[in-house]
Amino acid sequence: MSQEIVTAAILAIGDELLSGRTKDKNIGHLADILLLAGIDLKEVRIVADEEEAIVEALNGLRARYTYVFTSGGIGPTHDDITADAVSKAFGVPCEHDAEAMRLLGEMYARREMEFTEARQRMARMPKGARHIANPVSTAPGFIVENVYVMAGVPQVFQAMVNNILPELTKGSVMLSRALPCPYGEGDIGTLLGEVQKAHPQTSIGSYPKYDGQRFSTELVVRARDEQTLEAATDAVLAMIASLAKARAEDHPGPEA
Repeated sequence: MSQEIVTAAILAIGDELLSGRTKDKNIGHLADILLLAGIDLKEVRIVADEEEAIVEALNGLRARYTYVFTSGGIGPTHDDITADAVSKAFGVPCEHDAEAMRLLGEMYARREMEFTEARQRMARMPKGARHIANPVSTAPGFIVENVYVMAGVPQVFQAMVNNILPELTKGSVMLSRALPCPYGEGDIGTLLGEVQKAHPQTSIGSYPKYDGQRFSTELVVRARDEQTLEAATDAVLAMIASLAKARAEDHPGPEA
């Protein structure tokens, strides 16, 4: 496993996602997979089926992160334009890939179905792209440099993710520790910021909770090695204890 920091972004493509007609299931699945692989998911974008929007997003993301994973827009219909947009982003022709045409042609022949022009669209990809195997419905995804283009159908997307995972560079896994804090974010914000500044190699997140009567916070400390994690965890626990002590001094209980 590499000790370098490996980063990623997800670009989900489709008008149906933005309209709410389709509820995305791919982002959460891939996020879980990347976390286990030690790959830091840094950004997620959802864009419409518009070529310029896809090109702009893709060029920005692929220059910034180790990997970009896309989902959606590689089907047989007129609005499936991801292959065209990726080709434009890389400045190469979008063409019917010979091997993809063979795979799809044989599949439709076995099913005794016509290999129509619309179905042939699923064999189009940027010139020189590598395939991502599709064991579910045959039509391959494809890879261009650090961009992995996959289907939007969750079952197919997940199968494609399984096929690309072995070739991805794995990063050092992020360790984490969750700590309950009985105070709300407004009480701990300044103090927690000081702890974060003192432990810059960590990431400390705060997640507010409300039980109907009082606010509290779950604090999550993340780091890439145990020693760093423990040092920051100790500092957070000391912060909570210090705040509890100050509260007790301000509001002492009845004398024994």
